[in-house]
Amino acid sequence: MKSSKQIKQIAIQTIIDEAEALLTLKGRIDDDFVKCIKLIYNSTGRVIITGIGKSANISTKIVSTLNSTGTRAIFMHAADAIHGDLGMINNDDVIICVSKSGNTPEIKVLVQLLKTLGNKLIAIVGNINSYLAMHADYIMNASVVKEACPNNLVPTSSTTAQLVMGDALAVALLEYRGFSVSDFAKFHPGGALGKQLYLRVSDLYRNNQVPRVDYNENIRKVIIEISSKMLGATAVINDDQLVGIITDGDLRRMLEKNISLEEVKAHEVMSKSPKTIDEQTLVSDALEIMRENNITQLLVLDNGKYVGIIHLHDILREGII
Repeated sequence: MKSSKQIKQIAIQTIIDEAEALLTLKGRIDDDFVKCIKLIYNSTGRVIITGIGKSANISTKIVSTLNSTGTRAIFMHAADAIHGDLGMINNDDVIICVSKSGNTPEIKVLVQLLKTLGNKLIAIVGNINSYLAMHADYIMNASVVKEACPNNLVPTSSTTAQLVMGDALAVALLEYRGFSVSDFAKFHPGGALGKQLYLRVSDLYRNNQVPRVDYNENIRKVIIEISSKMLGATAVINDDQLVGIITDGDLRRMLEKNISLEEVKAHEVMSKSPKTIDEQTLVSDALEIMRENNITQLLVLDNGKYVGIIHLHDILREGII
């Protein structure tokens, strides 16, 4: 049995081995890599990525990354390809074959069939002297000196290298095509990430009531307004213009002074420079303003006119934090 210290050291050594393997990839970004980027960018077809075994698992992740960053891609399992799935390939598609050895029987048969179709073939391969490498149009060298596995057998460093080379391809394509944050949002509408990219203040504040009091309103009515609207604050309005905000904190500080409530007016308690935000602003930006100012609500404006409040709780309910 291994001791706790030995287990930790094994894990640490695995990370070190894989990190060292990745650093060697820096020297593999050559002219072929640039040609691959330009080939895929200028292609009118899709990128079809294929592999077998652990390389197939890596291939599906690369496909996902490409699709989410603006490059159309699909996965084709190498074993299924030679049993009918070759029919999914169109004339203008670019093929990427991912393989550590580049010499497995399925890969050899597949390469022969792909060459007859005439599609351009890119190899992300761990053996540049392999059958796959020799027959590919372009090579992305993902070879490693050794696996992190102590027996140098289990694909570990090699699959990590394949994955990182695929990420390098996807990010280079992303930058080359000028893929923007708004483009990214189109492909990620779900989950917290998507909401950060498209959800706007106007999508949330309209579900809330609109607390407001007059500039000269008695403080008792101010308290009732804040309590009934349940947003922890109210806007203060004078001649239909926003002039301030009164929060729960403002009320507490007022009560600590032992002032008679009958004598206090809204404008005497309010903060005169309330934090506001336009209703078309991204919710993620509203959250950042709240964080920077250590507050929990913002007054929302539409063309400069007060229309409501967005509260931190609204953002929490959307799961953005």
